[in-house]
Formats: sequence, structure tokens, C-alpha cells
Amino acid sequence: MELKPVSSSNIAAIGYDKERQLLRIEFRSGGTYDYYDVPETEFEGLEGAASHGQYFAQHIRGKYRYSRL
Repeated sequence: MELKPVSSSNIAAIGYDKERQLLRIEFRSGGTYDYYDVPETEFEGLEGAASHGQYFAQHIRGKYRYSRL
């Protein structure tokens, strides 16, 4: 999966696998996490958000299963 750098104080890069509905987020703090069963529309929202960190906090954190890589 290719990770795309984003301009955010909290998030370094994001990537998405459509077939597996898997969202990967690399945080500036050094942790990388996979979020499962994330609809493509959610990734598109994150990708296009004015504030990636705020979108993550409102739409993704606490709503999807995840694991740390």
C-alpha cells in the first residue's frame, strides 16, 4: 500500500486499500496503525479534509477496529 504524505501537525501519511477497506495512518509521533472496515468515502473525506487531524478525531478514532504495526 502506498502512503501519501499529508500536511498535518499530527498525521504524517495516509493510505487506503479498497479491496480490504483498510485505512493506514502513520502518525508524526512514530506510530503506524491499520483501521479495518473503513468505507472508501471515509478515506476520501480524510484525504480531502482541511484538517486531517480534526477529521480523524471526529470520524475515525474510536469508530473502527485498529491495530498498531
